[in-house]
Amino acid sequence: MSEIQWPWQYNFPPFFTIQPNAETRKKQLDAWRTLLLDYCRTQKINTIDVREGDRLAVFNNATISRKLSPEAITTVLESLQKTGNAEPLDKSKTRWHVFWHTLDEWASIVYKWAQDNAMLNSVCTFYEIATNDSCGEVNGIEDSVLIKVLKILERQQRAEILTLDGGSGVKFFAS
Repeated sequence: MSEIQWPWQYNFPPFFTIQPNAETRKKQLDAWRTLLLDYCRTQKINTIDVREGDRLAVFNNATISRKLSPEAITTVLESLQKTGNAEPLDKSKTRWHVFWHTLDEWASIVYKWAQDNAMLNSVCTFYEIATNDSCGEVNGIEDSVLIKVLKILERQQRAEILTLDGGSGVKFFAS
């Protein structure tokens, strides 16, 4: 995993309190969006539990003794939801999928990988996609996120999800 480059705001104590002024809050949430997506990408994190958010370095800056409250973490995740970079996994919004690419962007990335690696008109397992070093950013993606991405490709008629003995796979079609 790569080392994260913390932005200047990360060491600014007010950054860890959601700001009441609308304009300041918008800038703050934009900064959180960039920071959280970069953090999740470099750490290969697809799921965040708000109740355990303070265990993640992104939400807990021990150097300045500041951490984001669960309510503030939910606010940040809700702002990511508006851009297609997050979605709640439960009604109480305690568990979230975080997508450092939107699902449509992921679909394009996975399909391009299939094209570049001569996987069109052949079947590969989810495991092959998620653990293959040639998959780049897709390497390490959770099956639940990969399924969402592959369902987009199914709707575009560029892939078909298959149930195989002992697992799941996908067949990519030439478009």
